[in-house]
Amino acid sequence: MFGIENLWLFVVSGIVLNMLPGPDSVLIAGRAASQGFRAGSAAALGIGTGIFVHIVAASLGLSAILSTSATAFTVVKVVGGLYLIYMAFCMYKDSTVQGESTTKGSKPVGQKQTSLLGIYSQGLITNVFNPKVALFFLSFMPQFISSTSDNKAIAFLLLGLIFNFTGMIWCHFIAWVSASMSRKLSASQSVRKWFSRLAASLFGAFGVKLLVSTQG
Repeated sequence: MFGIENLWLFVVSGIVLNMLPGPDSVLIAGRAASQGFRAGSAAALGIGTGIFVHIVAASLGLSAILSTSATAFTVVKVVGGLYLIYMAFCMYKDSTVQGESTTKGSKPVGQKQTSLLGIYSQGLITNVFNPKVALFFLSFMPQFISSTSDNKAIAFLLLGLIFNFTGMIWCHFIAWVSASMSRKLSASQSVRKWFSRLAASLFGAFGVKLLVSTQG
């Protein structure tokens, strides 16, 4: 259909690739653990929207600019890397406030929670401004589209939607598991605080890794 080849292999490969740890899964787990399943779901939906942006851009050929223009790639990766580092700082700061609030009583004092819209935006931005995602789709998708197909753009979109659908199932599973574990550990605020700091450290590492990444 539309020149799509080895669909079953694409689905299996997509599921495996979605399960690999990265900044997306860290953001979902961190938000779900600190603010519950709805927060993790908001992050996942933001990430899914970002992936859809990359899929549409790749199908229209816009993502090819990132693979051929060093300037465009550098601008996007710097913006994305700095934002990931900024996110790491915010998550660490939130964990510090959470830790201080628990020393003043059983109820959190002065602790602010990020809105669901804000979390959705974080997921969207972290994904859209990651040029490696765009390059991944440009290199991965064509392997499952016939070179003789007259509907390559449609095939690209269909494969992208399938990839995004399976990815959203996995992302919401991460959110559910993280939120459930957080509830079970709710009596131990120190554990939740250090989990948030671990997530912040990973986000910072991903940001630095993106900053030093190359097009190849």
